[in-house]
Amino acid sequence: MGGPAEGGFSVAFDPLDGSSIVDTNFSVGTIFGVWPGDKLIGVTGRDQVAAAMGVYGPRTTYVLALKDYPGTHEFLLLDEGKWQHVKETTEVGEGKLFSPGNLRATFDNPDYEKLISYYVKEKYTLRYTGGMVPDVNQIIVKEKGVFTNVISPTSKAKLRLLFEVAPLGLLVEKAGGYSSDGHRSVLDKEIINLDDRTQVAYGSKNEIIRFEETLYGKSRLAAEGVAVGAAA
Repeated sequence: MGGPAEGGFSVAFDPLDGSSIVDTNFSVGTIFGVWPGDKLIGVTGRDQVAAAMGVYGPRTTYVLALKDYPGTHEFLLLDEGKWQHVKETTEVGEGKLFSPGNLRATFDNPDYEKLISYYVKEKYTLRYTGGMVPDVNQIIVKEKGVFTNVISPTSKAKLRLLFEVAPLGLLVEKAGGYSSDGHRSVLDKEIINLDDRTQVAYGSKNEIIRFEETLYGKSRLAAEGVAVGAAA
């Protein structure tokens, strides 16, 4: 990170992602985003110098990415209280694994319904817990898959750009994956208010192309005139 920036650092964090599934004993987590200086307004996720997520499940792990260091790195908490580096992820490839959030939006968002139908038709494996941390973590650990959380006229965005979406976006993109709000990387969205919320997708390049093309008819990542999957 190059040492302390003038003015220090600002940290935005979600201390307990997945609070609604604690009582069912599902995996939950913590999300951190670190920005240089003392401002968290008027910045973007791409300004982060680091991001991390803790995953509290059968194992306790922390997944860390630094802006100026390659890859996204997983650390495992050992029984003796020490942390061991167990994995570096630098590429997220193709694989039929999907985590579809906010499925109620398919009721009045026909394009999201079309995307979900594509996953089912193509026999993707469903891996969804209702916790954003474990569902995004599996993309990094397994190096494949897609996570979606889409809005509709009656089902508004609930995921917070500052506290959840941007930090996880840095982790996914440093791992070699991609992110999108439908039009751009979530790392390029300016944070106007601390409580800004957005829809999001994380995954491989082709999965994000499919997401953008299916919902909006075109993708910034696609070669001109080439459609993928559900948008074809």
